[in-house]
Amino acid sequence: MPIYHRLGTIPPKRHTQFRKANGDLYYEQLFGTIGFDGISSLMYQVHRPTMVKEILSETDVSPKIGVQKSIKARLLKGFQVAPQDDFLQSRVPLLVNADLHIGLAAPRQSLREYFYKNADADELLFIHQGTGTLRTQLGNIPFEYGDYLVIPRGIIYQIDFDTADNRLLFAESFHPIYTPKRYRNWFGQLLEHSPFCERDYKLPQDLETHDERGEFIVKIKKQGVLYEMLYPTHPFDVVGWDGYNFPYGFSIHNFEPITGRVHQPPPVHQTFETKAFVVCSFVPRLYDYHPKAIPAPYNHSNIDSDELIYYVDGDFMSRNNIEKGHITLHPGGIPHGPAPGAYERNIGKTVTEELAVMIDTFRPLSITEEALRIDDGKYYQSWLEA
Repeated sequence: MPIYHRLGTIPPKRHTQFRKANGDLYYEQLFGTIGFDGISSLMYQVHRPTMVKEILSETDVSPKIGVQKSIKARLLKGFQVAPQDDFLQSRVPLLVNADLHIGLAAPRQSLREYFYKNADADELLFIHQGTGTLRTQLGNIPFEYGDYLVIPRGIIYQIDFDTADNRLLFAESFHPIYTPKRYRNWFGQLLEHSPFCERDYKLPQDLETHDERGEFIVKIKKQGVLYEMLYPTHPFDVVGWDGYNFPYGFSIHNFEPITGRVHQPPPVHQTFETKAFVVCSFVPRLYDYHPKAIPAPYNHSNIDSDELIYYVDGDFMSRNNIEKGHITLHPGGIPHGPAPGAYERNIGKTVTEELAVMIDTFRPLSITEEALRIDDGKYYQSWLEA
């Protein structure tokens, strides 16, 4: 994310001596991306970040594929994903390809017994239900309903939930997650026509610095394997840092919709991008104001991408019989569009209150065994005329 941030205490010059009150050195760690070519942050830690006591276990957590290839449109009933106590066990991958894993989670308990690091992927968590705090070695971020949490790969974190009733959409991206290029100038600042700006970000605050020795479990996901590792010092021992590579939050409620006289295409809703997929936010907005406008989206062919929509709240004007937590998948290769009746019934309406997250992937998605269990099995026939 092209914005500078700093927390805690740092020396005036990089890569120079920075000493504790007793004269010992703090340990500097560059937390960078794409070798030394991408964005990075520079951390200063109480203890060596390289110390590992034991590797306790390793578990293959690769998604189990139910359908590798398919052209069938699907509707997944997301709230049928059962709640689990453990944060990682609650995460259920549903739709996957070589670029990302998309799934749902309903964790009942906070992640406090261990720490977690995804070394494979940037994580995008969307908070559908619940409030709490994302705790990381670079600071803490309070979150609530409607928040996106962007967690770069390699960040060590825990999560505190305020209640047991939590629902999350997650995407694990094997490519860095950025704000769309067309929203930024050549300095990286968001432009005036962007549907959000830097002051909308929820940046890390309240840096926790723990100078503790003992036995601390860190679960690290790498190449689809979850390693349980024992560290001799607390992972949150950063006294200060600065840079551009850090977790942040952004509320879907702060996305300002772009509208027009006639129906606007999905790119106006774009919120994040990678080389392999985009994420869009559908939010309450005024409808098109041409006197003969048809507010419902026109039929369109998915030739080069699969389209996933996660329905959060509101009226879902282009679909029939859609509920909160449903996921629709419109695969590439065939057209899709409004459900029967939606095209006509939206004429003359002036506003929509829908709230949804869309992910368009540039490579086809495979269907996991868990997804098949919550597939309604008949959505692909929903465009037939009665």
